[in-house]
Amino acid sequence: MLQKIVLLLALVGQVLVLDNGLLRTPPMGWLSWERFRCNTDCDKDPKNCISERLFMEMADRLAKDGWRDLGYIYLNIDDCWIGGRDAKGHLMPDSKRFPHGIAFLADYAHSLGLKLGIYEDMGNLTCMGYPGTTLDKVEQDAQTFAEWKVDMLKLDGCFSTSEDRAKGYPMMAAALNATGRPIAFSCSWPAYEGGLPPKVNYSLLADICNLWRNYDDIQDSWKDVLSVLDWFVLHQDVLQPVAGPGHWNDPDMLIIGNFGLSFEQARAQMALWTVLAAPLFMSTDLRTISPQNMDILQNPLIIKINQDPLGIQGRRILKEKSQIEVFKRPLSDEASALVFFSRRTDMPYRYSSSLGQLKFPKSRVYEAQDVFSGEIITGLRDETNFTAIINPSGVVMWYVYPIKSLEIPKRRSQQ
Repeated sequence: MLQKIVLLLALVGQVLVLDNGLLRTPPMGWLSWERFRCNTDCDKDPKNCISERLFMEMADRLAKDGWRDLGYIYLNIDDCWIGGRDAKGHLMPDSKRFPHGIAFLADYAHSLGLKLGIYEDMGNLTCMGYPGTTLDKVEQDAQTFAEWKVDMLKLDGCFSTSEDRAKGYPMMAAALNATGRPIAFSCSWPAYEGGLPPKVNYSLLADICNLWRNYDDIQDSWKDVLSVLDWFVLHQDVLQPVAGPGHWNDPDMLIIGNFGLSFEQARAQMALWTVLAAPLFMSTDLRTISPQNMDILQNPLIIKINQDPLGIQGRRILKEKSQIEVFKRPLSDEASALVFFSRRTDMPYRYSSSLGQLKFPKSRVYEAQDVFSGEIITGLRDETNFTAIINPSGVVMWYVYPIKSLEIPKRRSQQ
């Protein structure tokens, strides 16, 4: 009898594991929410309402303006797309705003080399009041998304109970697996449970979700960027070990290109999200984005760092009295990313340090490339002092890599 129980538990565990092999590096793409919210008035605002037209135009920009080729491949629909359910309970898009349906949009995205993401909610209603995915609808909705050829599902948690979420998120992982279609699974579950153990079981999350929202929604302001960053740093000992290939902490969207960040702050968000191994989901208008913000988001070296195959999340390693903070992320080939971040608001600050102070090994000589300027700093050893000039609310980011090992003299054995 005991053997039968153990076997049953093992089989249940296998069913609940989201074994889809997806998102071995943090996902990159575009998401509608922060910039376009729940604008459904297509009569007054046809260019910016949540509609088929909006997503097709963003898909065109992703494909034609270099985004796709750099890795920004997900085109993600957020809330406010649903029109209701048909007589058999199947989800339907709003027929006026999505006249050709979601499968048509998926085909359009795929024809451009992109992937389509969609949104639902593990509750009676979505956050904006549209029909949710209740427990009895999980399997049906998963099958619908698969039939539409959707590539990612974001499942929110509004209007649900803790019990609903504890049952529903693992059920949805199993249901997505059962469709046979690879669908990446973005879970908002931990954000609704405070983001921390014991209410959040990150070992379970890593088995059933490809990425998860831990904390509050980001708004279009520097204050919000700092709020998210502060929470992630405060709890980095919990969060850093649970991230890795196929399962990522998600500090929410990049707001670069909107209205709330200065140039320096935009660079800072990009660098800090990269060192945290965060998903890079832009939420801006790609039709009108400035060349300056485009350069930040399309920086090839910062994308290389974000997409590093080791998938190790970085952490803050120093907090100075000067209001300078240093973040470090280990990378493949014994390289590292360093971010020198200034919380000062007065003037540029000359920050001096050495690789030894930043816990680099003594047996190496390093070079560093400034991610934004391209400048190469050569001959860095553990004792070599360097100075980085960091603008207020800004960053200096380095890609640091070894160029050779130093011979360490061996002690002579005493005869």
